[in-house]
Amino acid sequence: MVSSFRFWAVIPAAGNSRRMGASTLPKQYLSLAGRSVLEWSLAPLLQRPECAGVVVALASGDRHWHTLAAAQDRRIHTVMGGSERADSVRQGLRALESELGDEDWVLVHDAARPCLQADELTSLLSVMQDEAVGGLLAVALVDTLKRADESGRVAQTVNRAGLWRALTPQMFRYGILNNALAEAQRRGVTVTDEAQAVELLGLRPKLVPGSADNIKITVPGDLQRAQHILATRQEVTGGTETGGSIEPRDGIQ
Repeated sequence: MVSSFRFWAVIPAAGNSRRMGASTLPKQYLSLAGRSVLEWSLAPLLQRPECAGVVVALASGDRHWHTLAAAQDRRIHTVMGGSERADSVRQGLRALESELGDEDWVLVHDAARPCLQADELTSLLSVMQDEAVGGLLAVALVDTLKRADESGRVAQTVNRAGLWRALTPQMFRYGILNNALAEAQRRGVTVTDEAQAVELLGLRPKLVPGSADNIKITVPGDLQRAQHILATRQEVTGGTETGGSIEPRDGIQ
């Protein structure tokens, strides 16, 4: 058990799920194995004694959050997110300004990544104890990679050596992440994850091996895959992996 430090988590959950097709619900609110995708994504974090709390960045006019059992958990606070992922994360960091110093840890996890395993999170926290900068879960690529031309034909086979697929959670010092996202905004760079922003500062985040099952719900078929992953996991554990309890809420919005 990693218990030498604590972290706050930020969950950007303001996305509009453009690639989910006909669904009228944002993907983070879709039903998955008896609860919402977002609640599955929150659960491994809430199970950790090192987690001081969670800030969820919601879309303006969100009508779904208050319907979840998780909305009553006093460890979870909400803020209004932005149009881009980085905007939502920055809003979450701003909400923690009075709670954290520059050296404190912030963990960012996708709202639509419901299959994070407890041992993956343990690995990340263990490695971060000795990290000055921070790092992220990732999976080394094993498939042959092709770069396409404008006509959809193979232009090049890409050497996969040293290439990794970034996952979440990603974990950084509060000051570094705050400065990194501010720098990305200053340069007009749209970053797709927190590590990319940190790289703009000339820093090199640590890659921590994660699981290929730690998928992000992006297209309709991903929901069925996540259902299978969670069902198989519960069979292996005898149905004990429920995702953590919900506590009454007394925190601020």
